[in-house]
Amino acid sequence: MLAFWVPGVVFGAAVGLRGWTLAAAGPLLTFGIVALGIPVLGDFGIRWNLLDVALWTVLLSVVGFAVGFGVRRFTARRHGDWTEGEDSPDRSVRGQVLIGLGVLVGMAVGTVTFLRGSHSLDRVQQGWDAPFHGNLVRWIAEHGDARPSTVGTIANLPDQADYFYPDTYHALLALVFDKAGLTMMPTLNLAVLAVILSVPLGVAAMCHAWRMPALGTAAAAAVTTWFTAFPYDSLWRGPLWPYVAGVAMIPAMLAIARYLLRPRGIAGPVAIGVGVAGLTGLHTSIVFVIAVYFILILLAVLCRFEKLEWRRSAPSLIATVVLAAVLGVPLVLPSLYNAGGVTSAYWSSEATVSGGLGETITFSPMSNFPQWWIGVPALIGIVLMVRHRRMLWMVAAYVVFGGLFAATVSLETPLIHTLTGIFYNDHWRIAALVPLAGSVAFGEFVHTGAGWLARKTERRVKLQPATLTLVSAVVIGLVIGGLSRGGYIGRNSSTLGINYNDGPTVSKAEEAAYAWLAQHTQPGERVMNDKADGSVWMYALAGVTPVEWTFYGAEPDTKAGYLSAWLDDIDKYPQVREDLTDLHVRYALKGVGKATPDAKQSVGVADLAAGPDFRVVFQNAGATIYEIEGQQGVVAAGAATGSDRPHGR
Repeated sequence: MLAFWVPGVVFGAAVGLRGWTLAAAGPLLTFGIVALGIPVLGDFGIRWNLLDVALWTVLLSVVGFAVGFGVRRFTARRHGDWTEGEDSPDRSVRGQVLIGLGVLVGMAVGTVTFLRGSHSLDRVQQGWDAPFHGNLVRWIAEHGDARPSTVGTIANLPDQADYFYPDTYHALLALVFDKAGLTMMPTLNLAVLAVILSVPLGVAAMCHAWRMPALGTAAAAAVTTWFTAFPYDSLWRGPLWPYVAGVAMIPAMLAIARYLLRPRGIAGPVAIGVGVAGLTGLHTSIVFVIAVYFILILLAVLCRFEKLEWRRSAPSLIATVVLAAVLGVPLVLPSLYNAGGVTSAYWSSEATVSGGLGETITFSPMSNFPQWWIGVPALIGIVLMVRHRRMLWMVAAYVVFGGLFAATVSLETPLIHTLTGIFYNDHWRIAALVPLAGSVAFGEFVHTGAGWLARKTERRVKLQPATLTLVSAVVIGLVIGGLSRGGYIGRNSSTLGINYNDGPTVSKAEEAAYAWLAQHTQPGERVMNDKADGSVWMYALAGVTPVEWTFYGAEPDTKAGYLSAWLDDIDKYPQVREDLTDLHVRYALKGVGKATPDAKQSVGVADLAAGPDFRVVFQNAGATIYEIEGQQGVVAAGAATGSDRPHGR
């Protein structure tokens, strides 16, 4: 939690952010600091570690404070009539406490849901993308270099200098991995929890900044962790950890955007510029999402739904565009390396047109059964937001992203593929963008509904109007919370738990095999493995270097690809032993489970059996480890060799 919040809060305070916006922007600005630090520290040959990144944070904060101080002095001298505090949101103690309670409810529901769904912080996420994320965290931590061009090895592309994958999320986790005994799965799982906790805080800051009443803001924050489409669907499926983190940062960015309408020194432009860098480093597609929101806010200003003093805001607006381009574009350009692969991805439609529209209207995208108890109030809230002219740009965003989801989940046309290309043409990712508007609309529903209920009962109940409204809101919350069974905790934890079982990808028995290998291999030694089973996890979980790094497998014309196909024919093809020696391979591991039922196995490993060339040195219910005869010489002097009989736990 300190790693997520402290760097960003220190920097945000230095440049002038305050209150809920500062608290919510902490993780966003931390990701920005990390994203900017990766190329700078890497190009200067400075090792990526906790101390050096802390010093980088201090340097940026000092510079930001100095520039901000100078700008404030200049503005006060030249434009003393630009007063602060006009059209400000409710800052009463009661309002702040109420918002805080809403945030705590949202955090509590999210925490309980995640802990129930994951079963344990030590439990391995069984999804397809999970081992890549874990491998990347350990690789950065061990090599001290977070530049994407240096991590191609874990993607089975060791010689590809232009390899790119946005690794800001992993670079941050690498700083705390293995600190105070923090092993891989607690590191990954606690990071997910931190992201979940940031969502209610971000929505509270956004609604507060854009003048939603405290009661509505509290209700919006409270319900943020009830929707299945975000964050839970993207946490079990994939898992899309960096993407989820990026989507979770959107509310904080929109809270900062308020500083552009009512400037406060350099706070808005600098925080947005650094935030854009952070979002780019998390997942490039999120930058396009933010661009849509900013365009819609601009349209709301032009239509006079939001107030803007152009003379006062012009410098901030210009500075924001310049800083966002300067800090964001250099981070976007490397992503063009794989742009074709991203936009050409294909996912089949999973709903009819009417079904897609129904899922959007009820704020239940990709759900087999609608979340009626929050979906219907949110839909009513959308109507009320239009009626009250409140945050109409958020209503427009719901129409844009909800319509895009409904189209891509039900139709297949070149236009839709073009519009959704940056999301891998994946309707699940677009579905994750819909609940934000649902949370805000739910807050509007509770605020308006509680006011109406209070007016209807004020003659019968002798309470102050404000107290009666609060009581009415509590009643509404209890009713909806009860009908949804505690904010859909059971439903969402079950959904999240789909990929948090003991297997089939990695079981506790297979983890025991990785631990055995960690005790019997030396640095520089690799272990031959099947690309289809969970053994691609062995590096992330135990620090053992595999030959096959990913479920996709190495190219056939590589040593790893050749061994995957022909290892069991070591007695027939001399090339097998030559490649084993070149790669420093002494052991082969065969697991029981598979990443997916249709995952293509490395037949050379899957067909292994004990014999003269392959001696079993470890075996349990989940894995078998073979020592390859004649390969003992690849191990440095003093390395532990396999025993004469199988071992197990």
